[in-house]
Amino acid sequence: MTEAPNTTAAATVLSVVIPMYNEEEVLPALVSRLRPVLADLGVGYEVVAVDDGSTDRTAELLAAFRLGWPELRIIGLRRNSGHQAALTAGLDRAHGAYVVSIDADLQDPPEKITEMLALARAENLDIVYGIRADRASDTGFKRWTAGLYYRLVRRLAGPSVPAQAGDFRLLSRAAVDALKALPDQQRVYRLLVPWLGFPSGEVRYERAPRPAGQSKYPLGRMIRLAVDSVTGFSAAPLRIATWLGGFAFLVCLGLMIYTLSAHAFQHTVPGWTSLFIGVLFIGAVQLVCVGLLGEYVGRIYTAVQNRPTYFIGHDTAAGTAAGAAPDAAKRTLRAGDPAVPSPAPPPGGSADAAAPVSQGLRQRS
Repeated sequence: MTEAPNTTAAATVLSVVIPMYNEEEVLPALVSRLRPVLADLGVGYEVVAVDDGSTDRTAELLAAFRLGWPELRIIGLRRNSGHQAALTAGLDRAHGAYVVSIDADLQDPPEKITEMLALARAENLDIVYGIRADRASDTGFKRWTAGLYYRLVRRLAGPSVPAQAGDFRLLSRAAVDALKALPDQQRVYRLLVPWLGFPSGEVRYERAPRPAGQSKYPLGRMIRLAVDSVTGFSAAPLRIATWLGGFAFLVCLGLMIYTLSAHAFQHTVPGWTSLFIGVLFIGAVQLVCVGLLGEYVGRIYTAVQNRPTYFIGHDTAAGTAAGAAPDAAKRTLRAGDPAVPSPAPPPGGSADAAAPVSQGLRQRS
């Protein structure tokens, strides 16, 4: 039997994918700024909010906002899978002919979405990057580490990687489908998207401070992102290990000549310092090389396991997993909780099309 076409998906021109993790403090401000921007576009749109296993009231607030905003679609992951995995879940399930990804922290202005869409349509572009032209709102340490990161990845992955471009970008349907076809599991989209080679443009903006909440990218996650970026797009660290091994060999050769000379002139006792330093140096080089090899072996191990990057708990556009309503939709706001704008009656009926129920396990192409 032929399935009925999804008319809601067919009419969707723009999808806005927003990964979220514990964003209850900034969520009302995000909705108040994003909704008018999208309403003024005059095209069919959806907002795909991906709740990445939040432990605060993010899911409750999303469910409350959705009562008066039928274009808001909620995808709940069963557990916290990470920012890039949540972004993958949103891109995989977005319906729009164009897909914009943006973080929930409002450091990237939603108002630039209008400019992105207009540029993509006017110049027939598949990718429009949001470029952070001014990062004065970030700390000096954050600006320094970000600059170091982009210099490193541009040197390793090539100049096609735009400097100061994060995960705020617009993708055409062709670009999204190309990303979905890639087998990568540990994805870093700020490198994967330029690698596709699609026609691209840029929209520049001033990065604003976060209006509420705390950053979800502390130093540890920034380092992990840098490691994934380097090991996922270049074998240069393995070549560095080779050069370190060659350098260590030359040092050992010099120490060997020095030791033989000292032995010939009967000055063997003073040589303990050079021997001690040599042993420490060789041991350090070996540990660095083993660590670099371990990073690549770990990526091979992950690829061989072929486990799904994420698990869908529920998707309001396709029903809920296991046929039950998500817990967030069942709960009511408690007395004393932050106020949520009163929902208006949804125009033209519900956005919950009667699509088949998703059982959550994503199958990668």
